[in-house]
Amino acid sequence: MSSKADVTKKVSAIAPAWWDYTTLEQALIEEAAALSIAEIQSLSRPGFQVVIYDTLEDFYLAEALEYVDAWRQSTDDNPVGICGPIGPTEQLPLVARLINTLDIDVRSGHFWGMDEWVIDGKEVSPSHPLSFEKCDREALFDRLDSRLRMPNANLHFPRADTGVYRASWEDGVRCAVMQGGQGDVKHWAFNDPLRREGQWADAPPTPQQYRQLGTRVVELHPLTIAQNARTSGGGNISLVPTSAVTVGPLETWKAEKVSIWHAGTHDNPFGQRLTAFMISKGIANSAVPMSLLADHPNVQFNYYRAGIGTCSIEMH
Repeated sequence: MSSKADVTKKVSAIAPAWWDYTTLEQALIEEAAALSIAEIQSLSRPGFQVVIYDTLEDFYLAEALEYVDAWRQSTDDNPVGICGPIGPTEQLPLVARLINTLDIDVRSGHFWGMDEWVIDGKEVSPSHPLSFEKCDREALFDRLDSRLRMPNANLHFPRADTGVYRASWEDGVRCAVMQGGQGDVKHWAFNDPLRREGQWADAPPTPQQYRQLGTRVVELHPLTIAQNARTSGGGNISLVPTSAVTVGPLETWKAEKVSIWHAGTHDNPFGQRLTAFMISKGIANSAVPMSLLADHPNVQFNYYRAGIGTCSIEMH
């Protein structure tokens, strides 16, 4: 049902060697920026749901419950899993508390990590201070009661050699939901826009071409590097690797539901509007990777009301 947004000859205002949302037609950018909170909520349509939470407590509890709901569906004969992000992470300790307090047996459940940093062609080890696997284990899995916790074999973390991870998506485990945040460059996981070179010099990949990408090692858009320095490294860009391994659209379309969580701490007021507008209107353009979810049959955007902000001009 999607249509490709107009491709222009505009050069990125952020990184001229790359595609990104600043290469879109100005009219589309202005229409998205003008959306009120009520208009964002009205973007819901069949296959795309917008939900707004009034408190952070409700927001993160709802996110945590997606883990619990997925794993409660799982049995030894019909295992079920969830693919989860690092960013946001506040839901992870809540998942552990819910499972332990309610004595929920999740031993048959599965988990896929979304992504991991790559340095010199190799994924970072869980001892690396920025390791996503380290965060998942310390914030969630190490906190689960050993009586209730799934075995390590049920935890699938991506590696630079992607074969084992990609095979785990073909092993008969149903992915009930893929969670995600949204980065400044409008990605989920590290599905960033591509460089503006070679066959993509004059136009980014079509939605169909981009959706063929599976789990892979990627070069990160400069905006993604800057964002991760801001959110995880105190702004020290030199700390942040420039490559990562990421779950791909190919795996994303194996998830029954894609659930994106906007707390207002990752992407900005404009970005939170742009991708919802494009998905709602069926405008898919790989310069805005999140917009490709216009073609997924079950997408939900979750917002913290106070984190939506406005796109009005304010000098600070």
